[in-house]
Amino acid sequence: MEESDYKSGLPNLLADLQEEAVLSHVTKRLEDDEDPLRIMEECQQGVRLVGERYEQGVYYISGLIMASAIMHEVGDIVLPMLKNRVTGSESGRILLGTVEGDIHYIGKDIIKVLLRCYGFTVSDLGVDVPAREFLAKTREMRPHIVGLSCLLNSGFESMRATVELLRTETARDRHIIPSFIIGGCVDERVREHVGADAWAADAMAGVRLCQQLIRGHNPSE
Repeated sequence: MEESDYKSGLPNLLADLQEEAVLSHVTKRLEDDEDPLRIMEECQQGVRLVGERYEQGVYYISGLIMASAIMHEVGDIVLPMLKNRVTGSESGRILLGTVEGDIHYIGKDIIKVLLRCYGFTVSDLGVDVPAREFLAKTREMRPHIVGLSCLLNSGFESMRATVELLRTETARDRHIIPSFIIGGCVDERVREHVGADAWAADAMAGVRLCQQLIRGHNPSE
């Protein structure tokens, strides 16, 4: 296999739910000292393909569960190496979660690891999180940023409802109104639709956005 095929094949292997091939591929590239973040981003591309196939009716819920299980195994291998490569001393509170109706978590987990490595305080609500649960944690934590993840188009309305609820209720509570960042299978049109402040195409872009947005808040608040 040529080098270009070797690298570009990972998203397709994951999209085809080839568990053993994915793990072998990832292990080999780590042994070759490749960037673990790049490997995880390619895996995310594969998960997006799985989500597309699910929405097209090619895969059923079992396909999503299988992809999630593969990504969990990949994360066990790659994320510890990622932690060892990143350090920082940022400040600020960030709340993360995958919105109601979506069970994908690996993109969220990647940015969680990176944000903590950079010094942010991060709370993770997990997956399939209702808007009211985001609100309860926002009232408790008073985050500067709320990060919402979604890989399924069907979850965009959950994103929108969550942003609307949190904006309304935090203003009513006279608390800090957090900035909202969305990630996953999103773009500028989705950002406008859900009413978020920004969107991130990948984990490092999300970290940079958090750094920029935190400067608009007083982290001591």
